[in-house]
Amino acid sequence: MWRGRAAAFCVGCQSLANSSYGVKGKSPLQKLHLVSRSIHHPHYISSKFQRPPLRTSIQQFSSLNRLPLRKTKLLSVKYGYLPHRNFWVARLASRLLKLRYLVLGSAVGGGYTAKKTYDQWKETLPDLSDYRWIVPDFIWELDEHIDFEKLSKALPDAEDLAKLLPDFDKIGESLSSLKGFFSPGSQGETAFRATDQGYENDKQYKKGLLGELILLQQQIQQHEEEARRATGQYNTGSSQQKRKVSDKEKIDQLQEELLHTQLKYQRILERLEKENKELRKLVLQKDDKGIHQRKLKKSLIDMYSEVLDILSDYDASYNTQDHLPRVVVVGDQSAGKTSVLEMIAQARIFPRGSGEMMTRSPVKVTLSEGPHHVALFKDSSREFDLTKEEDLAALRNEIEIRMRKSVKEGCTVSAETISLNVKGPGLQRMVLVDLPGVISTVTSGMAPDTKDTIFSISKAYMQNPNAIILCIQDGSVDAERSIVTDLVSQMDPHGKRTIFVLTKVDLAEKNVASPNRIQQIIEGKLFPMKALGYFAVVTGKGNSCESIDSIKDYEEEFFQNSKLLKTCMLKAHQVTTRNLSLAVSDCFWKMVRESVEQQADAFKATRFNLETEWKNNYPRLRELDRNELFEKAKNEILDEVISLSQVTPKHWEEILQKTLWERVSTHVIENIYLPAAQTTNSGTFNTTVDIKLKQWTDKQLPNKAVEVAWETLQEEFSNFMTEKKGKEHDDIFDKLKQAVKEESIKRHKWNERAEDSLRVIQHNALEDRSISDKQQWDAAIHFMEDTLQNRLKDTESVIEDMVGPDWKKRWLYWVGRTKEQNIRNETKNELEKMIKCNEDHAAYLANDEVTTVRKNLEAKGVAVDPCLIKDTWHQVYRRHFLRTALSHCNLCRRGFYYYQRHFVDSELECNDVVLFWRIQRMLAITANTLRQQLTNTEVRRLEKNVKEVLEDFAEAGDKKVKLLTGKRVQLAEDLKKVREIQEKLEAFIEALHQEK
Repeated sequence: MWRGRAAAFCVGCQSLANSSYGVKGKSPLQKLHLVSRSIHHPHYISSKFQRPPLRTSIQQFSSLNRLPLRKTKLLSVKYGYLPHRNFWVARLASRLLKLRYLVLGSAVGGGYTAKKTYDQWKETLPDLSDYRWIVPDFIWELDEHIDFEKLSKALPDAEDLAKLLPDFDKIGESLSSLKGFFSPGSQGETAFRATDQGYENDKQYKKGLLGELILLQQQIQQHEEEARRATGQYNTGSSQQKRKVSDKEKIDQLQEELLHTQLKYQRILERLEKENKELRKLVLQKDDKGIHQRKLKKSLIDMYSEVLDILSDYDASYNTQDHLPRVVVVGDQSAGKTSVLEMIAQARIFPRGSGEMMTRSPVKVTLSEGPHHVALFKDSSREFDLTKEEDLAALRNEIEIRMRKSVKEGCTVSAETISLNVKGPGLQRMVLVDLPGVISTVTSGMAPDTKDTIFSISKAYMQNPNAIILCIQDGSVDAERSIVTDLVSQMDPHGKRTIFVLTKVDLAEKNVASPNRIQQIIEGKLFPMKALGYFAVVTGKGNSCESIDSIKDYEEEFFQNSKLLKTCMLKAHQVTTRNLSLAVSDCFWKMVRESVEQQADAFKATRFNLETEWKNNYPRLRELDRNELFEKAKNEILDEVISLSQVTPKHWEEILQKTLWERVSTHVIENIYLPAAQTTNSGTFNTTVDIKLKQWTDKQLPNKAVEVAWETLQEEFSNFMTEKKGKEHDDIFDKLKQAVKEESIKRHKWNERAEDSLRVIQHNALEDRSISDKQQWDAAIHFMEDTLQNRLKDTESVIEDMVGPDWKKRWLYWVGRTKEQNIRNETKNELEKMIKCNEDHAAYLANDEVTTVRKNLEAKGVAVDPCLIKDTWHQVYRRHFLRTALSHCNLCRRGFYYYQRHFVDSELECNDVVLFWRIQRMLAITANTLRQQLTNTEVRRLEKNVKEVLEDFAEAGDKKVKLLTGKRVQLAEDLKKVREIQEKLEAFIEALHQEK
């Protein structure tokens, strides 16, 4: 009985709160939170629709039990039992009618609720497009076998359900006649309307943890509005100096409640992020262990980073500039740029220094998700484990080494970009570029243009209209000392792509006398620059040994206890590096989606222009870029080196013998043959020849022979390298072949032991005097004649230059003699008279003979110097000697018989023929020995050197750029780059659309 009255009273309260009494606004009871309403009134109808408990991120993959079904009641009115009335017929009819509508309503409502539950469950499923590769392929093919659309169409629509539902107005009219039998008044109708209103309110209620967060945000907004209203009232009344203390306490209470709600919201987000991070790590680790045999695809951010790497090497000669987004981190020196970047990357990866410039070149950091927290460079396969302090130290050292290598001599900073990829669970995907800090003064040890260079590098990155500028400002120094804010305001005056970050807020709160100054900075009222958002962060206590986790804990603890938050100078979403990372990542991807397709279209047009230019200029040539041309030239060079090993032994020996004799013939004639020919008998001649040959073999001959062999090898190698192959010859390789030839010859060194072995062979060959047959004798005579005739021609040519042209040339060509030539001609004639008088004259003139010649010339009126007489005598006597030797050589043609008898009882002595035979034999043996060494050793070593040089040139990109030049090469290179960029951009855009 009491329960019935309580229920009736509850319905009465609800009807009082409803709009049936003409009240349009909601009562204070309805403004309360659902949980609060349930606590305030235990029989309030919203208790039927209480929120489910908070779920973790792992529970978001659960099935339909995530969405609790709503139990719909047509009438939630409990009528009390009235014993003083006994209308059993009416009660029976009402119960039968009630049972019919309950059955019908339950059937129809159940179908509608099932369809609605399925739709809500389908909408709340997480986006698993990133992990599509985890599910086997046959799962995605189920839609080919099961028609889900047909199945969904089989369910009744909302309009059909509305037709099947009973007409509640008619039910109300039918029940109005029975209203007097159960209770007086209209509580039943009021309760029904209250129930219907609760049902509509429940439609707007969002279940799950997301609904919890949305409600918390709404509460935060309500508290902020109440706090502002109360603060405004308090400030207005402060002028009267008689405001009650209760207002101030109310303001403090509202601010405390607001801060508490914000911290609660923050903790829920952190828990969600942590659980999501762990879940992603588990999924990635499973695939990393090879559970699924499918190849792991590149992530979206890795594909985008590859495009940026290619663009950094591309020279936009067709006005196609790089306008792809990236996050450019700029700030004054020591403002905390690197610390902010490390907090976003969650690792201490950059070298640090106290007050000195550490960032000397731009560092592009690509953040992406992965199962392990690692870092690796673009041009290296080594992975640095960021969870180990040893690898972190090695990474910092490697970055510092690369920075110093990129800086040219005489400079302090470099524009060359260092590309670094950082992967780890829970990292926000984006591309950041850390630039050198902006300075105001060039200190000692810096290049004079350091300040201007840093400004030009910063402007080059910030002038990209799609670049997101992350402006870092040190909060511990005076704002008037900032340099970077003026630079950023010049590049982005409207602040459409700038995010402002105030660092070292903990120091700022301690040192700044007026905290309102920090509020002015965060609200964008202090600096002239504008920004999309303003953030305040703390990146540690200044100790370089602090870990990222300890810095996070310190930052969170600081902001929890900070007066800046408690006094509402800062908002919760404007603090911590985690919120900054989320905001920057969202802005980055928004900018990427807005600009990437436009950039792809620009490169498509550039590709068309380049292809058209190639077809018009080089219609019959393939589009070979610099690397492909180098490979083609490399194959040609190696083929030519192989051809060098196929030279015949006869060719080698002929060249070596000829070249060696040209090199040593002067020494043999002047220092061996002529002195020996001045002797009076054959014994003295042979003794002189043996002594001089021994000295020559010990000191000069082996070295000369090796030099000749090395020069011959170089000459043959050069001939093969520079030989033009008709129409197939491509002069674009000439510079490269010349450089390879020079470098290979420079690296090649002849075997040092070759001279020692060659000396022994040459000494033995020269000691042999036994000519075995007439053929060798005739060959020696022929060799001697050729040598003497060549020397005679050279001597006559020298004499002609000394005395001038003879009478025939003077008459025919109208040329004359100079005064000096006339003097030498008169001297020559006087000396020839002396030789005619004594054909066996010695090789040198005596002093009295010189005087006689000079006086005879003076008698003719020719003044002559004694040195000129001796010089002219040398050539005149040399000609006389060679002519005499040639005539003697003709006589020795029949001297082989006398040679076999050792010239006994014979007036003919041909010891000079034996000398030339010994020389000829030595040349043949030496050529054969050198040929064997060339073909067996030196050619192979030269081939090895050529391969090494080609490998070194292949790794040295600057060498290839220097040696393979020309419009054709540059055009093919640009065409290759543009094609690669366009293809990668299209693949990235396709992946980006799939992720949406």
